[in-house]
Amino acid sequence: MTSIVKYVRMTRICRVAPLSLVLLVAVFAITNSAILPAQTAKENAADAARLVRLLEVHSGITIGEIGAGSGELTIALAREVGEQGRVYSNELNEKSLQEIAANVGKAGLRNVTFVAGRPASANLPDACCDAIFMRNVYHHFADPATMDASLFQSLKPGGRLAVIDFAPDGEESPDAPGRSTEGHHGVGSATVARELTHAGFEVVTTEPIRDKGFIVVARRPS
Repeated sequence: MTSIVKYVRMTRICRVAPLSLVLLVAVFAITNSAILPAQTAKENAADAARLVRLLEVHSGITIGEIGAGSGELTIALAREVGEQGRVYSNELNEKSLQEIAANVGKAGLRNVTFVAGRPASANLPDACCDAIFMRNVYHHFADPATMDASLFQSLKPGGRLAVIDFAPDGEESPDAPGRSTEGHHGVGSATVARELTHAGFEVVTTEPIRDKGFIVVARRPS
């Protein structure tokens, strides 16, 4: 436990440099900016409240966000867990990590650790989080089985995972890499629930969110 505490109290950015990852990040960022509108303040507040309720967030716990974007939800949840809590804010894009760090600094928060993500790994310590969440990220996983295994490993027994995402306008892609392509952009809640179950999670609930959106909440068995 001591080593984990020392780790989470170091506010730092883990660097990942391979050219292939840099190219992946660029494509990911362009795709998101071209297709997904930014969430409004009202939507951010609603999603934060939903996460607090479904992940049973309270002061002092440790939470991870995967694909944190500009950090709006990271900041909201960091305020909820308080000074005795911790939020790991994960992003593939180093520029986004720097933006998150700047926004966290402006918010006056000191309980956020910035983590460079990997395409198929949360890049978090084992059993470090009471809860993990992501928004509009899951459908970008080209290897969801490996990523789900990493998320499972990063949660404490009994910890919860929340996936906020949206269904495609048309048919769902028959394979994971196609879920971020035009015409198949998105993923169904049933698919997310099935893949999380295969990874060892127990699905707690699935709820609809605005338009084609949904949230799937699962837990790592105790």
